Amino acid sequence: MDVNAYLARLGVERPAKLDAAALRTLQEAHLLRVPFENLSVHLPEPIDLDPAALVDKIVQRGRGGFCFELNGAFAWLLRELGFEVTLHAVRVFGAEGRLGPPYDHLALRVELDEPWLADVGFGRFCRYPLRLDFRGPQADPEGEFEVREAPFGDLDVLHDGKPTNRIEPRPRELTEFVPMAWWHSTSPKSHFTKSLTCSRPTPAGRVTLSGDKLIETVDGVREERTLTGDAEILGAYRAHFGIELDQVPRVRTF
Repeated sequence: MDVNAYLARLGVERPAKLDAAALRTLQEAHLLRVPFENLSVHLPEPIDLDPAALVDKIVQRGRGGFCFELNGAFAWLLRELGFEVTLHAVRVFGAEGRLGPPYDHLALRVELDEPWLADVGFGRFCRYPLRLDFRGPQADPEGEFEVREAPFGDLDVLHDGKPTNRIEPRPRELTEFVPMAWWHSTSPKSHFTKSLTCSRPTPAGRVTLSGDKLIETVDGVREERTLTGDAEILGAYRAHFGIELDQVPRVRTF
C-alpha cells in the first residue's frame, strides 16, 4: 500500500499543503484517471472491501470499481496524506424522487477549515468537492450543485435542482458497507448485476463503455457506436480506461 504509487496512478504530486485546493486536485485526478466500473460483478471477481485489496485493485491492477471500492480506497489515500476523513452512509434518490435503502452509497466527509464532501464513486456527479456547510449553489464542470438540510440532521445533495442523494451525519466504518456491497454484486434486483458499465469523465466530456456500446461525449456532442468482436471491446477497455482484461465481461445470468 504505497502512497507514492497511488499518487502516480492519479498523475499528481504529493500535496505540499492539506487544503481545499489539494483536495480538489486529488478528487478531480481520481475521477479522470480511475473509472467507475462494475466489471468485477460480471467477470466474476470477488468484491473485497479490505483497504489493501482496494488499493491493489486500483494501483497495481489498474482497475476502477463502484462506490464502496473507489471511496474506500480514496479515504485510505486521504488519511495517509494527513487529511481528516470520515465515511458516511448515503441513500440515493431514484425514480419519482423515492429514496433508496440505507448504505446504498458511500461518501466521504473531509474536515478542513470547513467540512467538504468528497466523492469519487457516484458516476456522473460533482467533479470538485462540495462545501457541506454552504447552502447556496455551487458551480461545477458537471453542473450546479446544492447542499440542503434534510430531516434527522441528514443533508440532501441536489444536482441541477434535482435531489440525487441523502447523506447521514453519523460516521461509519468501511466494514459496515460489506452487506450492501455483497447485495449489489449478487442480487438480480441490483442495477449493478443487470448491466455493464465502465465510465470516466474527460477534460472535454465523458467516455463510457457499456457492454459493446462505446459512448463518447466531447464538448456536448454525443457519439455512440457498437463495437464488434471481443478484440475490439478489449481494445476499447485498454485504450479508453487503461484496463487490461483476459476476457470480455458479459452480463451475468441468474
